[in-house]
Amino acid sequence: MTVSLARRRIMVGSAVGSAAPKETTMHRLDIDTAFVGTIPQVYERYLVPLIFEPYAADLVLRTVRRQPSRVLEIAAGTGVVTRQLATMLPPEVSIVATDLNQTMLDQAAAEGTSRPVEWRQADALHLPFPDEVFDVVVCQFGVMFFPDKARAFAEARRVLRSSGQFIFNVWDRIDHNDFADTVTRALGTLFPDDPPRFLARIPHGYHDPSVIAQDLAQGGFTRLPQMTTLPARSRAVSPRIPAVAYCQGTPLRGEIEARGPSRLIEATDIATSVIAHRFGSETVDGKIQAHIVDIEM
Repeated sequence: MTVSLARRRIMVGSAVGSAAPKETTMHRLDIDTAFVGTIPQVYERYLVPLIFEPYAADLVLRTVRRQPSRVLEIAAGTGVVTRQLATMLPPEVSIVATDLNQTMLDQAAAEGTSRPVEWRQADALHLPFPDEVFDVVVCQFGVMFFPDKARAFAEARRVLRSSGQFIFNVWDRIDHNDFADTVTRALGTLFPDDPPRFLARIPHGYHDPSVIAQDLAQGGFTRLPQMTTLPARSRAVSPRIPAVAYCQGTPLRGEIEARGPSRLIEATDIATSVIAHRFGSETVDGKIQAHIVDIEM
């Protein structure tokens, strides 16, 4: 994937848009965080190159600049950041990568790293580490899934040393992310009475800089965070790839299958059709955009 990145600063107190619409059904934590079955494999094969790789490179560069001796990654997923950390950081730097879902860590371990890292299943709200043991805590697109963000931020602060850094990113609102928005709209036509809203509600539902800053303060951080908006391009060789990536490689799959076990292929087909209509039937190219948050102890 060819990716171009552009940065612009955003004011901490400025609104980035209204919160994602609420839905009255299917709003269960077990579905929103269920990376089960074949989701980890589809996630790694399709979603990682489609949207995650350029932002992983950005987070890793920010981490390397801190010259840490010990790094903790939370919500590591299938290890796209972890692999780059292992390559870019000196071999003597300790890397601990955690995730709530053991299935995601198993996939990450299967992908491998250029040198040993410690894989550990852990809840970001209850980190199993002593106080003040890491120089950097890094998290790629994971904080949106935390049910109590202030508590998770407090845990990150607790395990950081006095000169430590917490670095994470979150997706901007869904209408700044073309393929996620298109898939969500497509599924709304398939399920008009009860549209699946996972993508808008969770991955793209935590994007307001003032809310993020408030949660960090409630988590005990006393400095103001530095926030940067980072747009990029997401490209795939066919419209089928983003359709499969989102419908089958995220917990959106659970929402679709809850409406009928046989509906997954139908949902993927209609998402493919709508993406092709909007972006073309061959190589597709869409905008993605995220906020990068960097805060010192």
